[in-house]
Amino acid sequence: MAKKALFVGGTGTISTAIVKRLSMDKNWEVWLLNRGNRKDAVPQGVHQIIADINDEETVAKKLEGMSFDVVGEFIGFTVDQVERDYRLFHDKTKQYIYISSASAYHKPQADYIITEGTSLANPYWEYSRNKITCEEFLMQKYREEGFPVTIVRPSHTYDERHIPLGVHGKNGFWQVIKRMQEGKPVIIQGDGTSLWHVTFNRDFAVGYTGLMGNQHAIGEAFQITGDETLTWNQIYQTIADALGVELKAYHVAAEYLAAVGDKYGYDFTGSLIGDKSASVVFDNRKLKRIVPEMKSTVMFHEGVQIALEYVLAHPELQVEDPEFDKWCDRVIKALEKSKESV
Repeated sequence: MAKKALFVGGTGTISTAIVKRLSMDKNWEVWLLNRGNRKDAVPQGVHQIIADINDEETVAKKLEGMSFDVVGEFIGFTVDQVERDYRLFHDKTKQYIYISSASAYHKPQADYIITEGTSLANPYWEYSRNKITCEEFLMQKYREEGFPVTIVRPSHTYDERHIPLGVHGKNGFWQVIKRMQEGKPVIIQGDGTSLWHVTFNRDFAVGYTGLMGNQHAIGEAFQITGDETLTWNQIYQTIADALGVELKAYHVAAEYLAAVGDKYGYDFTGSLIGDKSASVVFDNRKLKRIVPEMKSTVMFHEGVQIALEYVLAHPELQVEDPEFDKWCDRVIKALEKSKESV
């Protein structure tokens, strides 16, 4: 008999590739629990439970009589949400896989090599601290009650609908791409030489699905990233090359971006100082010991080409952000003026 998996969410950047991969595997019966807003992203043969996971009473009724081999949580960001999940699923699943975040690792880091044993602490980003609290709650339930949890920590995962960047506005990546196309300078945090991992979602799905139903994964945490390590300068240059334009990089200290960004509602303190401005190299040997097929098959220059072709063919993804565009111009102008006065 096929195993049953239920994914809370299931149509996001990370989860879409997992659902698509499993939908083609006759050994799995796939269910999604979400509000049904992206039915176009649901593969044929996948079952849906249409409900808002925050409406616990309604969800509990819809789950009556059901049980699963795996429940995967993709949209749990605060401890009250995983506490709710525990109430809903503790007697309905043989494995609960929680998506945490590699941004939870200690900042500032003591070593640029990151393993699952690296301590968790991030004073710069509330998002990361909330993920840490969720992990602590779930692992306590594992230790005290045997709740079958597996923690997964992604880093920067992208798909054909997104372009990975360090600095962008509230509307996402497109305005930076537009600035490149228009020959305008684009802001890169620091000097652009810090190391980073970007992972195409199809590769991430291999690592994730390899943990599903795997007894060696219960009570453990795993980081899932690609093997390729790039500097931010290389990331932006690869994007510019794929666009066929000159990269006009403008390097700005992350601390300065955090200071001037916070005034305009850009949380660069969290996203940069608490995450992307740190040099990181992820050691994925723990994952590969139990999922040996995990490796990068979509290198960044290939993934960017896939993403740009898709985005350029889908105007609805080209969401402009004139406010961020003006902010970039102001930052660059102010810094150039300060150089003249020195």
